[in-house]
Amino acid sequence: MTTHHGHCHCGQTEWDVKLDGDAHILCHCNACKLLSGGENTFNQMANQSDFKVTKGELKTYTYKGDSGNPTICYYCPNCTAHAYHHQTVLGSKIVVRTGLLEGGAKFPVAAEIYGKDMLSWQPKIAETVFQAAPE
Repeated sequence: MTTHHGHCHCGQTEWDVKLDGDAHILCHCNACKLLSGGENTFNQMANQSDFKVTKGELKTYTYKGDSGNPTICYYCPNCTAHAYHHQTVLGSKIVVRTGLLEGGAKFPVAAEIYGKDMLSWQPKIAETVFQAAPE
């Protein structure tokens, strides 16, 4: 496992997270598109115990995920950059926003999820595309 350092846009919050590999999983779900204002988000799964805030504090926002269970978004209270989401249906696993990690711009795309919600003009990037979240 490799420890990566992340930070929000304004620099008020920073964190370290241990990840199994250096790769993005692109999520095309409608919630991610609404929250990010873009066509997808860059993510990777991690253990919640492997995520540590090193500067500032994160606020939370909760919405109902596709499973019907709560999804808790952890974000900078100043610039609102989302550090991670906790889909409670996943237990102790969290979804880290890898686009906010130092060096993340060099990560390859390993897979795409919620292909069913991809925009019609958006090209497939990864070899593996799941139509929803993998089980």
